[in-house]
Amino acid sequence: MDTRRTEAFSDGVFAVAITVLVFGLLPIGSSLRTSVTHQLVNGWPQFVAYVTSFLTIGIMWLNHHALIAQLRVVNRPLLIMNLFLLMGVVAVPWPTTLVADHLTGSAASGGRAATVTYGVVLLLISTAYSAMWVYIGRHAALVAQQPDRPPERLKTLRFTAGLGGYALATIVSFFSPGVAMTMYGLIAVYYFFEHLPDSRRRAPGTSAESDS
Repeated sequence: MDTRRTEAFSDGVFAVAITVLVFGLLPIGSSLRTSVTHQLVNGWPQFVAYVTSFLTIGIMWLNHHALIAQLRVVNRPLLIMNLFLLMGVVAVPWPTTLVADHLTGSAASGGRAATVTYGVVLLLISTAYSAMWVYIGRHAALVAQQPDRPPERLKTLRFTAGLGGYALATIVSFFSPGVAMTMYGLIAVYYFFEHLPDSRRRAPGTSAESDS
């Protein structure tokens, strides 16, 4: 399959997921019982969860673009792995709301379960990313832009480092939800930097199709 179709479909899913995040902020300021200022100040968990998830999804989109740039064609195994990745991405707003509602206040007893759920979703997404990258390296002759150049081990380690980071943060969630959310945010910052080699994309209309 042409990589452009896969990228276009994936971009749509990322756009929906990142847009839905703002729905979690809509209740702030809607109550008539307290002042808007009071609601804004006490709504900081919603803002923290929103910013963390927005940056996380945004960086995942950047990494997805970089990953697809390594490909000449997309075959069925990659399409299946990409679907699982997108299934996780579109689910991110759900644990984001859980964390925002249970990080502090009277519902804080649910903070541990909320941040663990958040971490599990991100861990599944990172697993899909890592699986796609490893698959590309092992089947470069079939799908890669540079079939004679397997990925460097250092690049693979740097790109998949988030998998270990999310696993560690998920474990920390059982003991300190606040620290775990900080770790999730720091992992997003880590991926602001490019961890994949540059790969020149083919001109439009030159991509081949693979058997699926």
